[in-house]
Amino acid sequence: MSREGNLEAPTRHPLDWQSPEFYNEEACLTELERIYDICHGCRRCVSLCNAFPTLFDLVDESPTMEVDGVDKADYWKVVDQCYMCDLCYMTKCPYTPPHEWNLDFPHTMLRAKAIQFKKGEVNKANQFLASTDTHGSLAGIPVVVQAVNAVNKTKVARNAMEKVLGVDAKAWMPELATQKFRSGAEASAPLPVKDGERTPGKVAIYSTCYVNYNEPGIGHDLLKILAHNNIPYELVDKEQCCGMPKLELGDLDSVAKSKEANIPVLAKYAKAGYAIVTPVPSCTLMFKQEIPLMFPNDSDVQAVKEAMWDPFEYLVARNKDGLLKTDFTTSLGHIAYQVPCHSRVQNIGKKTEEMLKMAPETTVKTLERCSGHAGTYGVKKDHHATAMKIGKPLFKAMADVGGQQPDYISSDCPLGGHHIEQGFDVNQLGEPELAHPLTLVRKAYGLK
Repeated sequence: MSREGNLEAPTRHPLDWQSPEFYNEEACLTELERIYDICHGCRRCVSLCNAFPTLFDLVDESPTMEVDGVDKADYWKVVDQCYMCDLCYMTKCPYTPPHEWNLDFPHTMLRAKAIQFKKGEVNKANQFLASTDTHGSLAGIPVVVQAVNAVNKTKVARNAMEKVLGVDAKAWMPELATQKFRSGAEASAPLPVKDGERTPGKVAIYSTCYVNYNEPGIGHDLLKILAHNNIPYELVDKEQCCGMPKLELGDLDSVAKSKEANIPVLAKYAKAGYAIVTPVPSCTLMFKQEIPLMFPNDSDVQAVKEAMWDPFEYLVARNKDGLLKTDFTTSLGHIAYQVPCHSRVQNIGKKTEEMLKMAPETTVKTLERCSGHAGTYGVKKDHHATAMKIGKPLFKAMADVGGQQPDYISSDCPLGGHHIEQGFDVNQLGEPELAHPLTLVRKAYGLK
């Protein structure tokens, strides 16, 4: 007789993506049917995203009102709604391994997406949207950046993007930076390395596509915080996209190519005793979880995994080592802060909240609910309205911090933060200032 559910923490199995059987569509459909049947009988995940309501509606509207009544062609409708947040696996599902039912919903969705990609069913527009290094190639070019940003704000351009690329004309889109972060980053002072019990005393920064090409200010704020705390740092020699956008498409060969470009560089820093810090949670998660699960026997991958830190995970651990300055001078008022999904599944706790609460006369309301943005999902014409609907309970909850309007709204995920800001606007919830948590900490220190 099977157990009702796990009492143990969920564990992950390596992803057998290089096996021909992984791409066997019939076998995948059989596994989807098994998992859908378990999910239908449980339904704990109904509030997480649109994948589960889509599945349950298909079941409830079928002739048998069971999974066997759902046309297998409709299984893909559920797959298309999954944006690989991993929350069902890490926070809700009682049947993940070590339970004997061995249910891994996100990686089964990934397998299905990989099959779709191999069959050529992912259109060129979606492939382009996932090519972040291609988008960023124009960043930092004088005149060109200003022209591209200006054109992309026009109604004509947005309507064209909607028609050609499937980008919803109403969705917020990032601008290109006039100077790339990696080009304008200030070099570290020649500071002594002070290792702590928990933390290496020197930091290597993997800046991420978004910070490098779109919001370099986030990266500069990180550097100012490290410099203030006398922590020597350097930017990694070179970097490419972490591969998360390609993973979400099921383009695993492209993820492997990114791994081959990034891991040899990052492994050098890991083996030299650096803490590798990435300011975007999705990128951190790729190196902590997804790439190690794809390449479980690669020693360099595992070394990078062990050396990879979320910035607030590192700073709070540094504080516990007695090596972080807490000379905060500036109140941040009322903050409504969202923990992104890809931060939650790293199992590091509420480290950003802990850091923000160090600021004087500051109130932090922390929300653990999906913003709905989820990478490219929230900007696509097919999903933008759904993304706003998923995020609406979060937007409304963030609008009230102890009976007060927030002074700041914030999320470790920069894209999620802008999605929340748009949600405030659409739902007329006020106009608090959007600021990344690293920016807020820099402000709390009184740094310019």
